[in-house]
Amino acid sequence: MAVERRKLLQIRQVGSLLLFLCISVGGTATIRYSVAEEMESGSFVANVAKDLGLEVGKLAARGARLVSDGNKLHFRLHRKTGDLFVKEKLDRESLCGKADPCVLHFEIVLGEPLQSFRAEVRVFDINDNAPIFLNKEPLLKIPESTPLGSRFPLQSAQDLDVGLNGLQNYTLSANAYFHLHTRFRSHGPKYAELVLDKPLDREEQPEVNLTITAVDGGSPPKSGIAHIHVVVLDVNDHVPQFSRLVYRAQVPENSANGSLVTTVTATDLDEGTNKEIIYSLFQNPEAVLQTFHIDSQTGEIRIRGPLDFEAIETYDIDIQATDGGGLSAHSKVLVEVVDVNDNPPEVTVSSVSSPLPEDSPLQTVVALFTIRDRDIRVGGKIICFLRGDLPFAVKPTFRNSYSLVTDKSLDREEVSGYNITLVAMDTGPPNLSTETVIEVLIADINDNPPVFQENSYILTVRENNSPAVFIGKVHAEDLDLGENAQVTYSLLPPQSGDLSVFAYISINSDNGKLYALRTMDYEAIQDFQFVVRAIDGGFLSLSSQVTVRVVVLDDNDNRPMILYPLQNGTLPCNDLVPRSAEAGYLVTKVVAVDGDSGQNSWLSYHLLKATDLSLFSVQRQNGEIRTLRQISERDPMMQKLVILVQDHGQPSLSTTASLNILLVDGFSEPYLQFQDPSKHPRKVNPSTKYLVISLAVLSFIFLFSVTVIFIIHIYQKIKYKEKFTVQEHFYDDCNFPNNLVQVRGNGPLSQPCSYEMCSASGTGNSEFRFLKRFMPNFPFPQDTGEVKTEADASLPPDSDRNSSQGLEGHGRVSDDYM
Repeated sequence: MAVERRKLLQIRQVGSLLLFLCISVGGTATIRYSVAEEMESGSFVANVAKDLGLEVGKLAARGARLVSDGNKLHFRLHRKTGDLFVKEKLDRESLCGKADPCVLHFEIVLGEPLQSFRAEVRVFDINDNAPIFLNKEPLLKIPESTPLGSRFPLQSAQDLDVGLNGLQNYTLSANAYFHLHTRFRSHGPKYAELVLDKPLDREEQPEVNLTITAVDGGSPPKSGIAHIHVVVLDVNDHVPQFSRLVYRAQVPENSANGSLVTTVTATDLDEGTNKEIIYSLFQNPEAVLQTFHIDSQTGEIRIRGPLDFEAIETYDIDIQATDGGGLSAHSKVLVEVVDVNDNPPEVTVSSVSSPLPEDSPLQTVVALFTIRDRDIRVGGKIICFLRGDLPFAVKPTFRNSYSLVTDKSLDREEVSGYNITLVAMDTGPPNLSTETVIEVLIADINDNPPVFQENSYILTVRENNSPAVFIGKVHAEDLDLGENAQVTYSLLPPQSGDLSVFAYISINSDNGKLYALRTMDYEAIQDFQFVVRAIDGGFLSLSSQVTVRVVVLDDNDNRPMILYPLQNGTLPCNDLVPRSAEAGYLVTKVVAVDGDSGQNSWLSYHLLKATDLSLFSVQRQNGEIRTLRQISERDPMMQKLVILVQDHGQPSLSTTASLNILLVDGFSEPYLQFQDPSKHPRKVNPSTKYLVISLAVLSFIFLFSVTVIFIIHIYQKIKYKEKFTVQEHFYDDCNFPNNLVQVRGNGPLSQPCSYEMCSASGTGNSEFRFLKRFMPNFPFPQDTGEVKTEADASLPPDSDRNSSQGLEGHGRVSDDYM
């Protein structure tokens, strides 16, 4: 019968193993496998790729990996083949203890896209542990008066295996006094009792030696033995009696050491020392001895070690009461550990996607994690949430598994990374929680163009600069990161197609520094502008542009230019002043211009030299030459003046103008061959004949010259009208209308002399800005004391002083100035 029963158990075990080898990938999305314990490292378990319906090589391509619920992973995955192997030899007893079934949980995590599958492997027990007795030589003291049928509990054998491989039966060696009776506990292994079959007689046999064998149900079975030494005591006819056969108690698992569990009591009807009872823990497992202790005098059972409901829910304690005569009684205490919420939820993060692109769409999976609470019965429902206002949300996937997904749009320029605090809380009481920090970095994309610090730039450069001189820089900031923030600068060609700006300016593409390529001339160009573009280094580059205006600053590099009187003729310019002129009489006006601007073009006029310094003065601001006093008969006929024209630059530049002033009695008198009195003294010709001839010749030449000049003047007015106008920007305070003014003298020459005059707007008729005689120039004798001006000295010897080409760019004057 025993053999048939063992075969039947083996058949059931094999059937259960085959049934558990089936894989379940149904609605629970959990893959189940089964292996036997003690399988060698590298043993094949199953093909995961086939069970997941994936092609060979997909696991490697998607970066498959195993994630264990605990701290240790017992299996390894071959990514290329999809085979699952045992990583190291499995010991079911060390993994699960007495728990049955023994199930190991883990996850199969795939990437791109992120995905996970729950899997579990049941570890089947094999008969690798034999039953053992903790006390291999127990001692029993039995009074000789013990009645037949008395029972004596023996220690339970310990077998780490479970199920059929665990402890099944006990056998006793042949003897004349006892037989063995096996009993079952509601919690714990089977135990045996010695039943007295024959009365003991200490005088006949004071000791009895027995051998007890514990046998498991493995194939082949394993066993363990203990040698029982029975000592027959002298007559003690009363045995202690417990008040209860079984004591029951409930203890919260968080009870402190020393807490009272229960109190057992036993009584003995004997007297004296045979009545004194001592309590003890009898034949208990090591776990009981480490957790509880009993007061030998009072029978109080107290806690001596920590309780953990998740490890052991119920303790079965054997209590022995021994009187002074050596008689003992036994009872049991069943201690039920009451679960309390003393374990916070455990969070296990299996995968995190970091860094995360900032343009990730909503509901993008960021992380996968699981939550487990060991206080399943009292912890209640687990609540999972994020601390703080973050653009993420927790989304449950399946039982105890969650995913962290994006809930709002991300912007790396605002927040470059997040420390996400994940809170898992049970409903207690009391409420216990666990906080887990998940760090997620945000990856940059090129979504910000470079931005210039200013809307437009105005730079200045002084004329006559050195080539390649630094004149300023532009700068643009890009809020992106890395290559997306590397800004390169360049000049954009003008929309008009004029590329001349590239001849003036260049830019450093790395730092935006601008350099002038050539020397600037304020008189040629006062300002110019161009467009600078800033482009970043992103894959899809972004750019912006700004307008830069370069203003050329003027230097005082142009001397004043004399427009009137002309200084390029062979003879100095001559002006006539009647001797009847009063003090303050306007003789003429020196007109000069300066090619510079601003303060560099402000001119002042000074009388440098004169034949008589007391006769004439020059207005400092406008260059008007006026008489200081009335002209006398003793004043020389020819007065020579040298006028200094000076600008206000730093340093200032100047030039001089020379002119001759003839003091005449009337404008109609002939002065054809007037000699310089300082060199040729005047000789009076007494002969009237010569005087008449001279006057006739002079009159003829004068009339002929006036006619020719008038015709030429009219012709030039029509053909070269623009040559009679000085450019407007050199005369900000004067317009030059072509007006003819007749000046009459009070002397004997009543012939009127015509002048062309320009009067400044807003001034009186007596203020002259430009005066030109409209009559022939009479030759004068050479003055040995003539002062040579700077303008004359600067001209080459063969230059044509009568031409007006030197005035181009500053205004044109008529060729017929005399």
